[in-house]
Amino acid sequence: MGKVVLVTGAARPLGGRFVRRALRDPDVDRVVAVDAVPPEHHLGGADFVQADIRQPAIAKVLAEFSVDTVVHMDVTGTALAGSNRGSLKETNVIGTMQLLGACQKSPTVKRLVVKSSTNVYGSAPRDPAVFTETTPPKSLPSGGFAKDTVEVEGYVRGFARRRPDVAVCVLRFANILGPTAEFPLAEYFSLPVLPTVFGYDPRLQFVHEDDAIEVLRLGAREPERGTLNSGTFNIAGDGALLLSQCARRLGRPTLPVFMPAITWVGQALRTLGATDFSPEQIRLLTHGRVVATRQMRETLGFSPKYTTAETFADFARSRGPGLLPPQAVAGAIDRIATLPLAGNQSAN
Repeated sequence: MGKVVLVTGAARPLGGRFVRRALRDPDVDRVVAVDAVPPEHHLGGADFVQADIRQPAIAKVLAEFSVDTVVHMDVTGTALAGSNRGSLKETNVIGTMQLLGACQKSPTVKRLVVKSSTNVYGSAPRDPAVFTETTPPKSLPSGGFAKDTVEVEGYVRGFARRRPDVAVCVLRFANILGPTAEFPLAEYFSLPVLPTVFGYDPRLQFVHEDDAIEVLRLGAREPERGTLNSGTFNIAGDGALLLSQCARRLGRPTLPVFMPAITWVGQALRTLGATDFSPEQIRLLTHGRVVATRQMRETLGFSPKYTTAETFADFARSRGPGLLPPQAVAGAIDRIATLPLAGNQSAN
């Protein structure tokens, strides 16, 4: 990792964890943690700078500390307390523009790591079975965090062209889960009853929060022999789970809702503050999304510790038992599945 590492989004739990992990790296001399609000968690021995990346002052921070590595984690779909969707979008897009502008002018910055998302691929009925890093989406996201991420990646590509001397690593994370995860999908899975779209059972992928920290650390380091940590990489645990499997493993009943009414359900949940059941999340829970991770393994040289199923199991344990015992739910479904076969045998 670089000698002086600047981390944006340090007030968020994942950002704070990465700051503390970076401090343990023997090659790191200093970690500068940046956010517009003071964090509620400790940052170890990092230098915390309360700064809004939407403001040009971020350039002074880079210069003051002679930062050589920037890890941009303040691209997210979850608003901090007291903020709203408007300020979140400004931080994602305008903040990234200001940060990249500051990096472009900085003579010391040599490495940039950007926390992105597989949301850039969208979720549509005719999507390919598996997205690679070069697969174009069938339809570009029209709003929300997914659109922010597409715009952010566009600005990052422009920066990479203007500063070819800077190593740029874009990490497209699948949905991050774990015991301390605070993301919209984690909130959805924490509901006592899970609204689903009638007639759909999407495939989902997850990445464990521990693996997210480690791959960010890897992206910020000098590459080892035979690996290259510049470019764009899908990050996800091996395998996939159906939404119905997730519900059974949580022990939570589902509430199938017809497509026209699911938007009303989402609006009601947002109004009640239960979860951010956004249109992009509804599309994900309708059509799903699976990405290829070959480049992550072969080029970046990273192998996740947790599979998708193991990630979800760790998350499920942290949420406690649901309304229904998972074993009983699975057993009931298996018995129901055999009923048509039993009926046909009796008829014969």
